[in-house]
Amino acid sequence: MAKRKPYFYEAFISIAGLIIIMGISLVKFNADPHIPMLLGSAIAGVVAVKVGYDWKYIEQGMIEGITQALQSIIILTIIGVLIGVWIQAGVVPSMIYYGFNILSPKIFLLGALLICSITSLATGTSWGTVGTVGIALMGIGQGLGIPAPVAAGAIISGAYFGDKMSPLSDTTNLAPAVAGTDVFTHVRHMLYTTGVTYVIVIILYLVLGFKFGSGEMTFSTINEIKEGLEAQFFISPLLLIPPLVVITCVALKAPAIPSITFGVILGAVEAAIFQKADLGMIITAGYSGYVSETGSQLIDELLTAGGMTAMMYSVSLTIAAMMFGGILEKTGQMEALMKPVLKRLKSDGSLIAATIASCVATNMMLPEQYISIVVPGRMYADAYRERGLHPKNLSRALEDGGTITSVLVPWNTCGAFMKSILGISAVAYGPWAFLNYINPIVSIIYGFTGFTIEKIDKT
Repeated sequence: MAKRKPYFYEAFISIAGLIIIMGISLVKFNADPHIPMLLGSAIAGVVAVKVGYDWKYIEQGMIEGITQALQSIIILTIIGVLIGVWIQAGVVPSMIYYGFNILSPKIFLLGALLICSITSLATGTSWGTVGTVGIALMGIGQGLGIPAPVAAGAIISGAYFGDKMSPLSDTTNLAPAVAGTDVFTHVRHMLYTTGVTYVIVIILYLVLGFKFGSGEMTFSTINEIKEGLEAQFFISPLLLIPPLVVITCVALKAPAIPSITFGVILGAVEAAIFQKADLGMIITAGYSGYVSETGSQLIDELLTAGGMTAMMYSVSLTIAAMMFGGILEKTGQMEALMKPVLKRLKSDGSLIAATIASCVATNMMLPEQYISIVVPGRMYADAYRERGLHPKNLSRALEDGGTITSVLVPWNTCGAFMKSILGISAVAYGPWAFLNYINPIVSIIYGFTGFTIEKIDKT
């Protein structure tokens, strides 16, 4: 059968099939998204065969899709090693320890925002931050008489800022992989929208803090964590050198892989010097992750993390997602889906707004954070290239619209997790999670004004 361009309804079958399978799997059975994504690839493959493509061509599309993400897969793997080694070295514990020192009663909400930001930046995970430090801060907020939804909003805003801006985060690596840029370029470009948003959020929480933070501060939980960290690790400002070096590399536009690798080496050296760790302990932490055994549940949950193996969840999901996107792109299904939408997008601003709106819609229809990055990313990639827009504009829009809005949807996996951990529904804390809904608005404004929207350098 001669191959032809797919019709809209045929391409829609691929997307609708993925939506149905993913929705049933995640919502009804609480399953991981990997197998549903593979099944979605199978549906897309069947549609491609119907249109007239042979298996070899479809397989080539999958391989090409995965190839686009190989750099990010390598970076994710090294980051897993980095986290394990940095915890073993006391780097992450030192960052958390000094983060707690900024807490005071009148600026509790601002302090909660900053502590969760620092913790997520250090660990690359919002869930881990909320599930450990966030629980402690909720207890302190309750003692201050701060409404629980307000405290939860500050905690979530900080956790998602750190998650979004940390090169250690899986979503921060997934977005540039889908868009076709590198993680450091992506992080630097996000500073324009997320940085402005963060300043606005700081002001809002500072004002709210003076309104609510008039009670007596109870430091017992914080002191317990700090004492536990001191008992298990040697804490020193010198242990902040590795993250400062990596941040400097980002600022100097150094390549991601050697920069992160250098951070691993510095962490290994400090682990040997300050924590008296031998080579076997360092290698084990790099591969399997660090296992904390202090006896404190909060500390052990926070610091049992990292390792190359811990990144295999994100690596395998990235591979599965890029297979799906590769089939849609190679067989023309992506083009068929986007034609009706793109006809109505007359400017760069409308394209960016459509991208962010699609991410939000995906978070509601396919309630999984990763999917809100992958599906819109693959759908709009060609449109950005045709307009001469640098891929970092797409990767920023994916994070501004996908990563941080997932937690605002009660039935999304992120919203459900926060409800189970903090005991507050997304409906209640949503209005107070300022960063999570102001950031997309700022990004759309940037898109329509053209501010920081960069074109591809033809040279």
